[in-house]
Amino acid sequence: MAFESPLFWPAHVKNGVLYVLDETLVPEKLKYIRVRNVKEAVAVIRDMKTRAFGQFLVVLYAFLLELHYKGDLLKHLEDVAGQLNNSRPTFPFAEVTKIIVGAVQKASANGGDVHAAVAKTVHGFLAGIRARRLQRVQEIAEVINDGDHILTHCNVSGELAMAADIARTQGKDIKFYATETRPYMQGAKLTVWELQQAKAFVTLVPDNAVAFLMADGLVNKVIIGSDRSAANGDVANKVGSYQIAVLAGEFKVPLIVLTQPSRGVASGKDMPIEIRDENEILKFNGKRVFASKVRGFYPGFDVVPHALITKAIAINAGL
Repeated sequence: MAFESPLFWPAHVKNGVLYVLDETLVPEKLKYIRVRNVKEAVAVIRDMKTRAFGQFLVVLYAFLLELHYKGDLLKHLEDVAGQLNNSRPTFPFAEVTKIIVGAVQKASANGGDVHAAVAKTVHGFLAGIRARRLQRVQEIAEVINDGDHILTHCNVSGELAMAADIARTQGKDIKFYATETRPYMQGAKLTVWELQQAKAFVTLVPDNAVAFLMADGLVNKVIIGSDRSAANGDVANKVGSYQIAVLAGEFKVPLIVLTQPSRGVASGKDMPIEIRDENEILKFNGKRVFASKVRGFYPGFDVVPHALITKAIAINAGL
């Protein structure tokens, strides 16, 4: 697979320090934030310096950063898991941290090497998830047909761009429409940039242009990611995904969602939806740009009911 977007694996550990791609600076610059402990790991998650899969990587790597702790390591790593679990309410980080903590508890109970147990579990998890993500890239490329005009919303951490590159090398003539994805503009800054890096044809559209595109027949397929799944197949994704799904159903446009199967909650109505700081939509570059007394309301996610999903391309994040 020749092309790999930096967003596909936006974090890595070197010499005991975690380097996290600051996605808020892309495409102007590719700069990595140095993260040395769980407190700094939580900060890059809460401050949206990395998103989605990048946050998942930060959660895993954070355990490696804390292995130097000199006291009760088991108790400390349980506390680390709690801090990570509470960093963003919609993300099911607990489904990941419990695997790491479980390995630590087992090693501790059996008199084993806790440090080795953490390292083996984390690195095994990472190797497995990388292989499964690369496999899903191939599956995405398979559902892309010659002549497709594909709408995407937000960003799927490198996978769509890599699949687009595969489709291009297969001789498929495809075009993409990417929504701006306000207020962080992930579509404009990340998706458009990495699709161009993959030599794909992409057009940026306003978030509120989706109905126009579909009504005029400019889109024949929608591919989006998801940040959380429910047992019944409902998914949570960047806010705006639900209205796109409703419009796709209205105009008979297939909706393909990249998912992570989970039985943590029964349905989408059981997922907590993170309400972000209102200043994220009231300010731009740190300056307030709207009337001083207006309030802001910014839910970070919405839920797409499974009945609106045409096809789910799943990846199992477990060991």
